[in-house]
Amino acid sequence: QLQLVESGGGLVQPGGSLRLSCVGSGFTLDYYAIGWFRQAPGKEREGVSCISNSGGRTNYADSVKGRFTISRDKAENTVYLQMNSLKPEDTAIYYCAADRSSANVCYRSAEDKYDYWGQGTQVTVSS
Repeated sequence: QLQLVESGGGLVQPGGSLRLSCVGSGFTLDYYAIGWFRQAPGKEREGVSCISNSGGRTNYADSVKGRFTISRDKAENTVYLQMNSLKPEDTAIYYCAADRSSANVCYRSAEDKYDYWGQGTQVTVSS
């Protein structure tokens, strides 16, 4: 069974850092573009960042540029989202998703491109 499992969320103070992980269970993430999305209470889900299957292309929402970094570790079959300088407005449930069709490109905001989704991990930024 193909699954994505997120981890690394938690409670952090403003200005702090977290690293989220997205692990593929039952399949190799190498062939998939991976996206990170988030949904805050009362808001629509939004695309935060994505990385192409090759790792050569990335994309970030304006709200996280310069603070978040997406990367992939093929040996670990994991995609990471390093989040620095966190703000209260980053509070949300973060989801990773895998797109099996897009080669050497990723679509940060196009949720319909993604075939598999994880269950999400909660990130809370508060003092």
